[in-house]
Amino acid sequence: MVKPMEINLIKERSGLNMQKLLAPLALIIIYVFFSIFGRNFFSYTTLVNILDSSYYIGFIGIGVTFVIITGGIDLSCGTIMMCAAIIGGTAYKTWGWPMWLSLLLIILVGTLFGLFNGILVSRLNLPPFIATLGTQMITLGTGSIVSNVRSATFPARGAADSWFKSAFKLVTENNNSFPTGAFLLFGMAFLAYIVLNRTKMGRYIFAIGSNKDAARLSGVDVQKWQMLAYVISGFMAGLGGIAFAAVYTTVMPAQGSGFELYAIAGAVIGGTSLSGGAGSVLGTMIGVYIMSMLRAGLPSMDLQAQYQTFFTGVVVIGAVLLDIYRNKKASEVKILTAAGTYQVEMTLKIEELHKQIAHTSDMQHKGELSRQLAALRIEMKSTYIRMRQEEKDQLARLKAEEKEFEKTVGEKS
Repeated sequence: MVKPMEINLIKERSGLNMQKLLAPLALIIIYVFFSIFGRNFFSYTTLVNILDSSYYIGFIGIGVTFVIITGGIDLSCGTIMMCAAIIGGTAYKTWGWPMWLSLLLIILVGTLFGLFNGILVSRLNLPPFIATLGTQMITLGTGSIVSNVRSATFPARGAADSWFKSAFKLVTENNNSFPTGAFLLFGMAFLAYIVLNRTKMGRYIFAIGSNKDAARLSGVDVQKWQMLAYVISGFMAGLGGIAFAAVYTTVMPAQGSGFELYAIAGAVIGGTSLSGGAGSVLGTMIGVYIMSMLRAGLPSMDLQAQYQTFFTGVVVIGAVLLDIYRNKKASEVKILTAAGTYQVEMTLKIEELHKQIAHTSDMQHKGELSRQLAALRIEMKSTYIRMRQEEKDQLARLKAEEKEFEKTVGEKS
C-alpha cells in the first residue's frame, strides 16, 4: 500500500523539476527570439550590455528573495540602492572622502535602511507593504536632501579612483570588454544559496514563510530572523548601489522607484512564492536575466520606451499569475486512480533498485539488479498503458450509460 506521504514526495519532486526547467527554458526562448527578430541583438556587445544592466537588479533581487521567502515584501530596495549610491557619491565628490570609504558608506547606508525596515516589520508589526512603501518615500527624500538635489558623479573609467569599476567591467588596451561583474554577482548568489540551503538561518527563514505561528511555537526567534532578512535585503541594495555607480557613473536624485518591480518579478519568475515559504536564489538569477534580456531586446525591435514599459508590466503580471497558479496546483488534492497508484508503487520500487545499484560494489550483483530494473521499467510502461486504457474505456461506458438514462427519462416525461 502506498503511503500518502510517499505520493506527495513524488508529486513535489516532479513539480519541482518542472519548475526548475520552466525559467531556464523561457530564458533560452526569449534569447533565441530576439536573436532572430531583433536588430544586432545576437552580438557580444549586446551580451555585455545585458550583463551590465543585470548587476544592480541581480543584487537587490537576491536580497528581496530572502524577504519574500519570509512572507514579506520589500518595495524600498530600489530606492534604498539609489539613495545609498547618491549619498556615497556626494561623500566622495562634495565631502572629499576617499573612494574606498565612500563605497563602504554606500553599503552601510543600505544596511541601515534594511535594519530600519526589519524593525518596522518584525518589532513594530507593521505590514511589510506599508513599512517598505514608507521607507521608499523616505529614501527618495533622503537622497535628495543629502545631495541638495544634485546628481552624484563617480569617476569615469580610467580616471583617478575609478579602480572599482574594473571589478564589474574589465576593459583592455584593445578596448575589449569583459563583464567581470558577472563573477561577483554569481559569487554573491552562491553565498546566498549556501545561507538559504545549508545554514540555520536559511531553515528558519523558510520556516517563518511557511507558517510563522508554527515556527514561533517551535522555538524559532521569528522577530530576529525576520529582521535579518530585511537587513540582508538592505545590504544587497548597498552592493547594488556600488554596481550601479560602476556601470552608469552618474546617479540622479530621487531615482530607484520601479527597480524593485524588476527584482520582485525576477524572484517570482525564478520560483519564489509571494505567499512565502518557497524560493531559490539561483532561480531568481535566471528571472533577473529574463528581465534584463527584455530590456535589451525590446529596443532592438525598434519599440519605443512606452512599449518597453508596457511589456515589462505584462511580464510582472504574468509572474504573479504564475505564482498563483503554482500555489493553486500545490494545494490541490488529487485522488489517484488504480493506474496512478500502480505508477507510484512501481516508481518507488524503481527508486529502491537505483539505490541498491548505487551502493553495490559486486559487479555481478549490480548487473543482475540492472536487468531487474530494465524489466521493471518495461513492465511498468506496458501495464500502466493497459490500465489507463481500461479506465478510459470504463469512463466512456459510464458516460454512454448516463446519456442513455437521460434519454430514457426524457422520453417517459
